[in-house]
Amino acid sequence: MEIKVLVVEDDTNILDMTVGFLRKAGYVVDACNNGDEALYKIYDNTYHLAIFDIMLPGTSGHKLLEEIRRLGDTPVLMMTALGDDENQLSAFAHEADDYVVKPCSMLVLIKRVEALLRRNGTLKRTLCAGRLSLFLESQKAIFDKTEIAFTPKEFEIVALLTRNAGKIVSHDTIISRIWGYEFEGTDGIVHANIKKLRTKLPVNIIRTVKGVGYCLEDLGNEA
Repeated sequence: MEIKVLVVEDDTNILDMTVGFLRKAGYVVDACNNGDEALYKIYDNTYHLAIFDIMLPGTSGHKLLEEIRRLGDTPVLMMTALGDDENQLSAFAHEADDYVVKPCSMLVLIKRVEALLRRNGTLKRTLCAGRLSLFLESQKAIFDKTEIAFTPKEFEIVALLTRNAGKIVSHDTIISRIWGYEFEGTDGIVHANIKKLRTKLPVNIIRTVKGVGYCLEDLGNEA
């Protein structure tokens, strides 16, 4: 399932960085740099999560929060330079789900996004693709009723591929999600871990897309 996120931020550098990290994390992202355009996007689209700055050209982040709450219960994370109590209390009074003061770590921001999506059930605690089931809280993997012992890193890779079953996940996305955006190693670490995964899986369900990445194929319940 594609998870769609709206980011509204008037600082071009912060907007580009936030969008880049979210896309590398596997999200589909809509972005705009003013509140009026954001209103149109809110009316015309359905999002799984929204990130709003407060001080925006046109409609303010507070007003956007009020409007998106009128329309539904989409999780909203406020990301702003305004760290005073008044703005934070106003945001939470209008049912903001989280509040982050800039500058902030993009890696921490991604984790906050994941936490909000888990809380509302968008990111499930159990992932399934064909005969493979992953239980995220216990990090247990079951294939055809047989438990498979993955290392923590291997489990994270399988979970990422399972969330995107049937789609190609690039080497860059795997590295940024599993080892972090600032990782300075090479694609070799991905290849090595995929090789280990294949030795543990009873059936090779991970397809190599040469020069691009990997795809977990949903084989259904075939024998």
